[in-house]
Amino acid sequence: MVARKFQVLHNDSNYDLEYDTDDGFEVFQFQLFSLTFVPPDQQKIYVDEDDTLVATDSDLLAISDKLRLISIEDEPQPQSNTDQSLQSLSDEKLAKLLQEEEEALMLQQFMAHGDPQEFEHRIRPYVKQVLMYEDAVRQEAARKTVPMEELEEKALVSLAKEGNFNPSKIERDHAFLLQLLFWFKKSFSWVNAPACQDCGNTTVGQGMTAPDPSETCFGASRVELYRCTHCSQLTRFPRYNDPIKLVETRKGRCGEWANCFTHYCRSFGYESRLIVDLTDHAWTECFSHFLGRWMHLDPCEGIYDKPLLYEKGWNKKLNYVIAVAKDGTYDVTKRYTRKWHEVLSRRIMLTESSLSSILTVITKECRRGFAPQQLSMIEARDKEENQEIERSVHTEDDESLSLPGRRSGDEEWRKSRLEMGSDKDGILSTSACPVRLCIDEHVTRIYNGFRPVLHQFVEEELTKSEAVKVLGIIKGIILDICNSPFKTRRTSIDSVLKDPKWQKCLPSFDDLLEALSLKKQNTDGRVEICLAGNPVLTSLALPVVLNALDDMIYNLNKCDSYGKDSITLPLLKLNRIHSGSVIASAEELPFGIATSAFDGTWISKWEEPNGARGGWIMYKTSGNKMFELAAYEFMSANDAPERDPMDWVLEGSNDKGISWRVLDNQTSQFFEERFQRRTFLINSGSFPANLFRFRFLAVRDVHSNSRLQLGSIDLYAKSM
Repeated sequence: MVARKFQVLHNDSNYDLEYDTDDGFEVFQFQLFSLTFVPPDQQKIYVDEDDTLVATDSDLLAISDKLRLISIEDEPQPQSNTDQSLQSLSDEKLAKLLQEEEEALMLQQFMAHGDPQEFEHRIRPYVKQVLMYEDAVRQEAARKTVPMEELEEKALVSLAKEGNFNPSKIERDHAFLLQLLFWFKKSFSWVNAPACQDCGNTTVGQGMTAPDPSETCFGASRVELYRCTHCSQLTRFPRYNDPIKLVETRKGRCGEWANCFTHYCRSFGYESRLIVDLTDHAWTECFSHFLGRWMHLDPCEGIYDKPLLYEKGWNKKLNYVIAVAKDGTYDVTKRYTRKWHEVLSRRIMLTESSLSSILTVITKECRRGFAPQQLSMIEARDKEENQEIERSVHTEDDESLSLPGRRSGDEEWRKSRLEMGSDKDGILSTSACPVRLCIDEHVTRIYNGFRPVLHQFVEEELTKSEAVKVLGIIKGIILDICNSPFKTRRTSIDSVLKDPKWQKCLPSFDDLLEALSLKKQNTDGRVEICLAGNPVLTSLALPVVLNALDDMIYNLNKCDSYGKDSITLPLLKLNRIHSGSVIASAEELPFGIATSAFDGTWISKWEEPNGARGGWIMYKTSGNKMFELAAYEFMSANDAPERDPMDWVLEGSNDKGISWRVLDNQTSQFFEERFQRRTFLINSGSFPANLFRFRFLAVRDVHSNSRLQLGSIDLYAKSM
């Protein structure tokens, strides 16, 4: 351990910061955040004497103790031209790249041996294909297969989890598109070899055969033939191109996946393109008005806005990536590479000028008949896109982002294509975890809402089995609410009111209903539970209360003596701290982020991709309010017991992270089940703090696994 003191200048104010060099650079950034409220992902730190940029791998032992902090948002914005976008590259590196690109272009003049017409013939069928997406009958057929209300609810909940309860239409549309992608990933099937159409057993390929009329009418120019390993019957696998047939079959490989998903996007009004990678892959781009640019979406992988997935994740050797839309064809290869000079050396099918001419001719044909105003808008967007692509091609990649190898398709097939990548787990992760806000006040309100319920049980002298029965009744009501339309949730409780014990306990559930934005209401002589406010608040809270009910029933059944003295942790979870901010050593994107540990549900988790031998998560209270911790709870995640934490230290700080006090230390801990909650009492004496840090030292199995994961973390104060 080495302690250093720094003086940091920010916005004409000086801040003194004491730093333990063993904690890592991320902790240093978080301490700066505590002092200046500049999030780590927005920080630029310079040595004040010579303006040297302090990077994540800088040796903080060796640099000056006088630093200067600038927020990225406060820096002058670069001009929108290619030269300004290259400022992040050193002059020497940029000069080398430009020289390599020039040499590759010169070599292309001699190496390009393909027939431009052959290239054109490869692209033109896709133009006809995307025009089918505009057909009203096909669009309606696609929309009928989508659970639109379910996806709309998930989109609104995803925004609410970020604190956005009143999103604009642009934000709603963007969130719905992502949910459409996730739904499609689950609903469409990848076909390595089709199951036998007679007995359902496995098949092996027998080559190709000619399509019959029923197959050609849906664009199947190729049909694969497979023989059953059990009954020897033949099974045909037509490679359909008509999206109306793909909406019905919901199966195929990357061509069918991209074709069908792009059609779904158009069916919901998104400006969409089919992306054709001539090294044998296909995906989708949609114009996101939320981002103000075209966004990459790969339905096979369920990944979005990660255009370097193929080059960096799959180790693909790209050459031509062509976008095909109803308004033309575009060469978008530069969006998907940071090694343009290497890509140029492989673009030998035709020269760059020939490629541009072909795409321009096709585009002009596509735009015939467009109104002048529409043409003007499209051409302006084309210009902006070209500028954006040129800016991006030489920007340095975010080295903290780990992109997975290919996950779709048979493993041996992926290996043969050399697309497995270096990440054997196939996980999208980042070590540059931003500060995230916990939108979890509803979790605390739900936990508190059980207090009058349990006290009513004791007052009415319900036996343990009777109390469990009443909780089972309320769970049934909540499930009925869950199964009703999310915008008009309601269910009748007349039938359960016949139970006298439930009738007596009903008033005690008022606080819980309020926490769910629900209320009791008399309607035409019936007693109903219905919405009391924003339906998104209810959608956000329902999974939490169902998990809390299961947990309470479990803890009640475990009680040896059920009574007034037993209404404490873990049965009753009072004074839960909420609405703070979180940062972690790393996280998995998009479903294993740090705030997933604080959302109160079993369906999510925080995952640290490299945390098996060490990781951390830090919680800062809302408004820097001080709390004395009474206890905390961990819940094991849904799978992979080897990733459970085993050894950890909990520390608190009340001086903005300058110094830390150990509040709890655990070793050789073991979770016997998935979704198991364990409560740990704090016995370290009185210590109010507004910053809490868990340092995880080891997981259950550090030899076969590199990851750390937790289903949930709950912090409980002695008083609120």
